Amino acid sequence: MKNNKDIMISLLKTTHLGQIQIRSVLDNCMRPGLRKALESQLHEYDAIETEALCMTSRRGWDIPQAYPGMGFVTDLFTRMRLGGKNTDSQIAGMIIQRNTKELIRGTRNRNRISGTDAPMEILSQKLLDCETANIRQMQHYL
Repeated sequence: MKNNKDIMISLLKTTHLGQIQIRSVLDNCMRPGLRKALESQLHEYDAIETEALCMTSRRGWDIPQAYPGMGFVTDLFTRMRLGGKNTDSQIAGMIIQRNTKELIRGTRNRNRISGTDAPMEILSQKLLDCETANIRQMQHYL
């Protein structure tokens, strides 16, 4: 079983890495609709991360920020996977794959929470809903 602090660490990692991946692909050429969708997703991740950080602060939790090197590795991996190909389909596919992975991880985390904590459940569900919406939104660009 995971405690609420473990879930919060995972949630913050997800939102942080989601923002890094989106910023990495925004450097590429893409249709305006895809760019707008990605910028909207970036804003959603930022809002959830901000809410999570406020919650951790109110609870007095000392949560380490995502590993410093993860941003660099995620950015490098994203750029390598694109391989110079700037197709909307490839970008959308990468975003869908990451969102699907995080949706699975987030669902498992929610199922392993020990005890009920309504604010934490609401925030983790908000992230799951965000991931689901992101997948649906990117399917149009495959």
